[in-house]
Amino acid sequence: MKSEKTLFGLTKKERSWVLYDVGNSAFVMLSTALIPIYFASLAEPGSSVVVAWGYAETVAALILALLMPIFGSLADLKGNKKKFFIGTMGTGVVMCAALGIPTTALPFLIVYVVASIMLNGSMVFYDAFLVDAAEDGRYDEVSSHGYAWGYVGSCIPFVACLAVVLGGSAVGIDARTGMQIAFVITALWWLAFSIPLIRDVHQTHFKPKSAQVFKDTFRGLVKTLKNIVRDRRLRYFMLAFFFYIDGVHTIIKMSTSYGTELGIDSTQLVLALLVTQIVAFPSAIAYGRLAIRFGTRRMLLIAIFAYFCITLFAAFFLRTAVEFWVLAVCVGLFQGGIQALSRSEFTKIVPPENEGEYYGFFDIFGKYAAVMGTLLVSVFTQLSGNASFGVLSIAILFALGFVLLWKMPAA
Repeated sequence: MKSEKTLFGLTKKERSWVLYDVGNSAFVMLSTALIPIYFASLAEPGSSVVVAWGYAETVAALILALLMPIFGSLADLKGNKKKFFIGTMGTGVVMCAALGIPTTALPFLIVYVVASIMLNGSMVFYDAFLVDAAEDGRYDEVSSHGYAWGYVGSCIPFVACLAVVLGGSAVGIDARTGMQIAFVITALWWLAFSIPLIRDVHQTHFKPKSAQVFKDTFRGLVKTLKNIVRDRRLRYFMLAFFFYIDGVHTIIKMSTSYGTELGIDSTQLVLALLVTQIVAFPSAIAYGRLAIRFGTRRMLLIAIFAYFCITLFAAFFLRTAVEFWVLAVCVGLFQGGIQALSRSEFTKIVPPENEGEYYGFFDIFGKYAAVMGTLLVSVFTQLSGNASFGVLSIAILFALGFVLLWKMPAA
């Protein structure tokens, strides 16, 4: 029996699931826009912000990629998914608030890495909850709503943070104190919008618990990995995802640092990224609807090709604030769509009772790709002394992702 539809055609469970994107996106936005700039103020004079930030993101992604398959498998057991979600989300919220404590670069990076690991860890369990929250056949639409409302919702606390950081001097608040307040605002927003999911969405697909939990967990991981290798459609999708999401994550994580390296004013960078969020809201919802009409894979291919062109533009033409604004708008048109449809497409092709376990491997492919992307940018920038070569190095990954997805067998 279908649940009664509520606001924007979403059921209560679907809406509660979507709201977590609104909550965690506040930290994602802050870490994309203001945190790298704040880190630059803590770093030693003359050091490369792009290199240091890239290595920090690489460490966070690598640790997460190693841990999540195990945690995802354990979360598939009856009653575990929400516990793991609350644990990672709660720790992430505390670490986000604690970012204002360190006064030097290295301790700050350590706290940030822990916060980043916990954020992305909670997303593994959140993504796995999609099958529990959404009605069958609605994964594309609900997933797209998640990213869409995440983009627009993150703007509210971010504007509040900007007001405190940039306008705080008018009431006697210096920039450092303003950032400390911004970290607390973001943490509280993240926590508040986690509550609906905890309250309304429950694990309905699960594996039964056994006396040999850890033995069965590792046995299940081996079985899942074998299933991924044997299933041609799943194998092609995972490999394609590995390559193209690399570029997406790298652009998200490194855009502000890259702009700073080019000498673009920090206010221009932040406002341009705010425009990205605004543009991404209708674009993500539109992508979900277009996927229903034209097919998820076709819309993913369009987004990958667009990102390939965006990467070339960033490497060869991005030099001024105006060009950064153009880049921000272009990214906003495709960012939500490629992320939302990747999540919903994966949900369609994996067993619902093993969502957490499969999403653990999904996260390995996504986060290890992020390791490779940020590492490529850092290494090529360090070797060449030119951040543009680092950006250019990831264009080939979009090309590989496009080809693999194009060749993925039909259902």
